[in-house]
Amino acid sequence: MALKNQRGSFLRTHVFVFLLPAALIYTLFMIIPLIDTVRYSFYDETTEGLTAFVGWDNYILILTDERWWTDFSNALKNNFIFFVIHMFVQNPIGLLLAALLSLPRLKMANSYRTLIFMPTMLSVVIIGFIWKLILSPLWGVGDTLVGFVGMTDGLPALLGEESTALITLSFISVWQFVGIPMMLIYAALLNVPDDLVDAAIVDGANQWTAFWRIKLPLILPTIAMVSVLTFVANFNAFDLIYAVKGALAGPNFETDIMGTMFYRTFFGYQLQPGSATLGATVASLMFLVILCGVMLYLFVIQRRLQRYQL
Repeated sequence: MALKNQRGSFLRTHVFVFLLPAALIYTLFMIIPLIDTVRYSFYDETTEGLTAFVGWDNYILILTDERWWTDFSNALKNNFIFFVIHMFVQNPIGLLLAALLSLPRLKMANSYRTLIFMPTMLSVVIIGFIWKLILSPLWGVGDTLVGFVGMTDGLPALLGEESTALITLSFISVWQFVGIPMMLIYAALLNVPDDLVDAAIVDGANQWTAFWRIKLPLILPTIAMVSVLTFVANFNAFDLIYAVKGALAGPNFETDIMGTMFYRTFFGYQLQPGSATLGATVASLMFLVILCGVMLYLFVIQRRLQRYQL
């Protein structure tokens, strides 16, 4: 009995020792800055360069002032469109690719998987620069390529028109990051026991029926996790918009999302002066939006998911 208690104490000590460095790093670089950002959003800078507590004034300013509310609502709307395109284009494509790559008779599956995942490993700045080269109506190679399919008028300015800029950037992001949901879902499909699929095929089911009736219900928790990761990543997005369109997120702020709005508010850009306290307020509102989405998943969606023991 004493030996068993000694082993349990030894195991708990080792778990604590291994978790402590990660917990310290996460607390130092994530928890403390997050708490300090929320705290700083309740202050304002005085003319002497000092900070004074103003309560909810910064939040009231952003949510009620016509200029600030116009910018914030536009960024929130664009961010929601950005997320919806990823949710209903990227994730279904990732699911389809994972299903195809998991087929037992598919040849060169490893090569296909590597090629699809490769853009994910590239820098977003490189991706943005490449697609600017492709889509430029003046000297982009896309203008030449569309000529081969009969589009004699050339490629429209997809990144320069208000109606297409955000959608085009969304599809560029989908192209780059579709490998992430593909790999997560593919890993979940590999964990589905072959006995279940083989039994269904023996009973007369084809591969499509086996996937739809057996594999898909088993991987629904993974798909839900991919969905919430997509939500968090897209409402934290910044780098692709900034790399392609800059901090002004043109044309006419049609590609402005909450990340680029935070950048302009905090650091300032051109004629707009920067404000650390208002920037902290925008960041806190971003955190609130993400928190609401994650809580909706945890307390509404996740509880309704039926999990199966594999």
